[in-house]
Amino acid sequence: MLARRGWRLVFGAGDVGLMGEVAKASDGPKLGVIPVHLLGRERVERDRSAMVVTEDMHERKKVMFMNSDAVVVLPGGAGSLDEFFEVLTWAQIGLHGKPILLLDVDGYWQPLVGLIDHVIAEGFADDGLRRHFRVLPDVAGLEAALSQALA
Repeated sequence: MLARRGWRLVFGAGDVGLMGEVAKASDGPKLGVIPVHLLGRERVERDRSAMVVTEDMHERKKVMFMNSDAVVVLPGGAGSLDEFFEVLTWAQIGLHGKPILLLDVDGYWQPLVGLIDHVIAEGFADDGLRRHFRVLPDVAGLEAALSQALA
């Protein structure tokens, strides 16, 4: 979908995990961003991506964000959650208005959405927090949301 649309994939530069599979499958433009300390741990797709090597994870997130028009969060682990909450916080305090989209394959992100609803219900955030991200059930919905947001 990304390649067909001519959209550039900005990703963590490794070819491990779901994001690595997306990167390997995409024939479109890519920008990989990896911190120097992960160069020895990840299998880096050097020949298929433009690549930026950063000093640390904080710089990695900043470079990825600066080079992106939207943030798409695939099912993932602690790193995905870290990146989601950082860009969500930045949106909440008015640092950006880029779309943040959760690809909720088979309801993967429903516990996260429930947690955010709990945070709101307990008074630790107002209900406006929910307007900073969208939850999409499948790639077709994601493509439609990206098309609308990037038009």
